[in-house]
Amino acid sequence: MKLNCDMGESFGSWKMGLDEDVMPCIDMANIACGFHASDPDVMAFTVQNAKSHNVIIGAHPGYADKKGFGRRSIPHSSEEITNLVAYQVGAFRGFAVCTAHKWAT
Repeated sequence: MKLNCDMGESFGSWKMGLDEDVMPCIDMANIACGFHASDPDVMAFTVQNAKSHNVIIGAHPGYADKKGFGRRSIPHSSEEITNLVAYQVGAFRGFAVCTAHKWAT
C-alpha cells in the first residue's frame, strides 16, 4: 500500500499542516499549486522537502479560491478549467524542473 498526502498548503504567514513531520512518512505528496493554497516559497520548499525524503510529487491544482480553500463551487467553462489547470501544473512543473536541476549540479 502507498500513502499519499496533500502538502504545501501554507501561504504567507498562514501555516497549514505539519508538512515537515509528515513528509518522511508518506510515499507521494500532492503539492498545492498556488490557487486554493500555497505560494511560490511554499511550493519550492515542499518540492525540495519531498526530494530530500525520496517522496514522489504530484500537482494539486484547485479553484482560485484561497478564502474558501478551493471548496466553493465557482462556475467556469470547460476551457477556463483547462486553462486554470494548465497554468497551475505549469508553475508546479517549473519548480520540479528547477529543483531537479539544482540538485543535479
